[in-house]
Amino acid sequence: MRLRDKTAIVTGAGSGFGAGIARKFAEDGARVMVVDVNKDAAFEIADAISGLAHMADVSQAHDVAGMIDTAITEMGHIDILVNNAGVTHLPGPLEDISEDDFDRVFAVNCKSVYLAARKIVPHFKARKSGTILNIASTAGVSPRPRLNWYNASKGWMITATKTMAVELAPDGIRVNALNPVAGETPLLKSFMVEDTPDMRAKFLATIPLGRFSTPEDLGNAAAFLCSDEASMITGMCMEVDGGRCI
Repeated sequence: MRLRDKTAIVTGAGSGFGAGIARKFAEDGARVMVVDVNKDAAFEIADAISGLAHMADVSQAHDVAGMIDTAITEMGHIDILVNNAGVTHLPGPLEDISEDDFDRVFAVNCKSVYLAARKIVPHFKARKSGTILNIASTAGVSPRPRLNWYNASKGWMITATKTMAVELAPDGIRVNALNPVAGETPLLKSFMVEDTPDMRAKFLATIPLGRFSTPEDLGNAAAFLCSDEASMITGMCMEVDGGRCI
């Protein structure tokens, strides 16, 4: 129960890594707002963990402001924000990725972090405490070909994590990131040209431990970094990748 009495917002929590993080937070005693652009998915996870459900498009300032205002109203305050929502473009030569796909990737993966920080940091500063966890990717550390702009967005997220950590530390606010390798999430098929046993085998051959990241893996790592046990850790971008980046 390392998160007993904590309150948390987890974005993109209707499925995949976000759902795993929300479930683990609830198991460890936190009250969780499950945020997703898919309303039904958000309510399904929230019902399962006795949390709050909220529908939001995290690339939109109005939605992000409403998400945080609602969380404060319903839970009294916020201790933890997990920026997990993310999208990718389909694999392809970098010059062939459409401008619409580029804009969408950077709006959801990057602008959302800015929008959330702009709204929640004053709340954290007033409380002299708070934890932000960004879900980045090994793609931002060791990029794969043909996912160029997705890789770049996750590299941005890693740098944003470190600079946020340095600036916000004097206010008692910690900022960390997790870098998972691809996992059994809705994004997996988007990373591969086709989801076949052969393609999966090739992908897994690049991971020394020989398996994908799971929602449980991310939940366990997130619960530690967002707990008081990690009170001396900020600016860390922890790889949860089975050795992929070695």
